[in-house]
Amino acid sequence: MNWTDERVELLRKLWSEGLSASQIAAQLGGVSRNAVIGKVHRLKLSSRGRATTAPARQKKTTQATTATKTVQRTVTATRTVTASIGATALQAQFEVEPVARQYIRPVENVVVPISRRLQLVQLSERTCKWPNGDPLSEDFSFCGNEAGESGPYCGYHSKIAFQPASERRRSR
Repeated sequence: MNWTDERVELLRKLWSEGLSASQIAAQLGGVSRNAVIGKVHRLKLSSRGRATTAPARQKKTTQATTATKTVQRTVTATRTVTASIGATALQAQFEVEPVARQYIRPVENVVVPISRRLQLVQLSERTCKWPNGDPLSEDFSFCGNEAGESGPYCGYHSKIAFQPASERRRSR
């Protein structure tokens, strides 16, 4: 649909009468509400008349309302209000109570195996692949003890790597 001169003039007239974009689109036919809004903005028709003017409200007189209320409040409540300035407007101040932290002690009957200190090329399917040290250093090695059928680590390192879900939740 093209915007002919007649349609543009009708758009200007309907817009100045205060019709909504949906109403103008319905009267023009073949255009959407968004097309009408876009054309209005391109024509810079921002000021428009109102279809219905709302009646102005009268302000209430404050003298009449204060005369009818004769109840006096003698209760004075003192309340300290902290001033909020800038970024501290939403800052909450809490009294901090020390929280007792629980430290998990290792089980006393755990035996730490002595590492065989194998290099990467010395590992097999049956050796523990737990890394020891920094991979960028010269003395980096792997545990190398016998791994069970259950995974890539020996019994000790399996307990470290695979903790039950309930223990992980308790430690948080």
